[in-house]
Amino acid sequence: MTSEVVIDVRAREISIALLEDKKLVEYQSEARSASFSVGNIYIAKVKKLMPGLNACFVDVGFERDAFLHYLDLGSQFNSYAKYLKQVSSDRKKLYPISKASRLPDLKKDGSIATTLTVGQEVLVQIVKEPISTKGPRLTGELSFAGRYLVLMPFNDKVSVSTKIKSGEERARLKQLIQSIKPKNFGVIVRTVAEGKRVAELDTELKVLLKRWDDAISKVQKTTARPQMVFEETGRAVALLRDLFNPSYENIYVNDEEVWQEVKNYVTLIAPEKAEIVKHYTGQVPIFDNFSITKQIKSSFGKTVNYKHGAYLIIEHTEAMHVVDVNSGNRTRSANGQEANALDVNLGAADELARQLRLRDMGGIIIVDFIDMNLAEDRQMLYERMCKNMQKDRARHNILPLSKFGLMQITRQRVRPAMDVSVEETCPTCFGKGKIKSSILFTDQLESKIDHLVNKIGVKTFYLHVHPYVAAYINQGLISLKRKWQFKYGLGVHVISSQKMAFLQYEFYDAKKQFIDMKEEIETK
Repeated sequence: MTSEVVIDVRAREISIALLEDKKLVEYQSEARSASFSVGNIYIAKVKKLMPGLNACFVDVGFERDAFLHYLDLGSQFNSYAKYLKQVSSDRKKLYPISKASRLPDLKKDGSIATTLTVGQEVLVQIVKEPISTKGPRLTGELSFAGRYLVLMPFNDKVSVSTKIKSGEERARLKQLIQSIKPKNFGVIVRTVAEGKRVAELDTELKVLLKRWDDAISKVQKTTARPQMVFEETGRAVALLRDLFNPSYENIYVNDEEVWQEVKNYVTLIAPEKAEIVKHYTGQVPIFDNFSITKQIKSSFGKTVNYKHGAYLIIEHTEAMHVVDVNSGNRTRSANGQEANALDVNLGAADELARQLRLRDMGGIIIVDFIDMNLAEDRQMLYERMCKNMQKDRARHNILPLSKFGLMQITRQRVRPAMDVSVEETCPTCFGKGKIKSSILFTDQLESKIDHLVNKIGVKTFYLHVHPYVAAYINQGLISLKRKWQFKYGLGVHVISSQKMAFLQYEFYDAKKQFIDMKEEIETK
């Protein structure tokens, strides 16, 4: 299996796609202005205690207050609270954590009302994004995740991933980390650290310790509350940190700055793989070039087709995701209804496992498969689903089919499910239902080009249009594009983009910055 990562950096958003054998399996997109907050650490204030829930609400600067349960304070909360006071009391000299005393662990059956007070300062980390009407979910047990290690202040234990089965290797890693870690720090050794040399682990440990030092220095120096003291790495790097696999063949990035950032990170964690990070400079949009745009259009939405006419209906309610499996207009199997149902269900299991990763669906997922009478067929379907989900990094649990033919799946949710609209708003009528004659569309484009070149003074630009429109503009020996170049200069470039609706267009300057030339009432 070949794996590739494609990163599309645009002026307003950044999108990341993971391909396995050229098939889209993971996709994430967010506005450049938006921040992905999971992993961020804040020095914040307790706003309201909720003794009935044994929890409190904390102001971390979001629109809604964040939720912190007593059990999420962490066993070392008392040590954190004392150290926080020592750090805040001296703004000039930082009190070293190596000299900090560790207090007894927090009692598991304690009360939030006796532990915290309104207005108290706490050091917290976001573990779940704000979802729907809920604010972020917090923890008081801080962690700094790297490629091979996870650093946990005040923990003082070394744990090794249970996925490392070799007893000898586990003992080697544990002894190695014990010898290099500083006092008052705990470390979790991740699965990918298996077989790594001490130099690699020591280098990463120093990077993680630097992040802690920077965060606690901000706590000491800042007086504003709430205040973010540690921000997770950029989206591209954060995704790669968890996803990166030595089997990756290519990582393509279409932005020089992000390309350099990704290249630096890969050079740090896997120097021998630095050459797989490539800067894409083609004129065709990067997602179109790798056939990702078409896969996005066909893979999102309420109805998802898979093989031989069968399809899934995916609905999202407040409480759960509901999936219905339909055989559609599929030709019946010569082996009978049972064989037909099994084949459709197995195909649905393959597609559903991909959809869970692709949409990052979390919480409870209920799947209504086509009824099957044979127990061995139901068991085969359950085993197929379990096997497909082995590639999923999110924690999940799958139950066998119930007597009603329903499969229940729970999957770790840390942020809202990816919701990509595949329906296109009419770009020319803005939903009003009436447009000017289509044959005048190219005249409209030319008037925009004339305004851009002669009024605004932009000589070099890229016009993105639908592939059909691009084909029309480029057709013939003396094409419309060629006429525009004779009239307005050779800086006129026409780009075919699958993202565009039929009569939609976008202008970009020489630096690939978006130029807004759209008007609801187009001038004649």
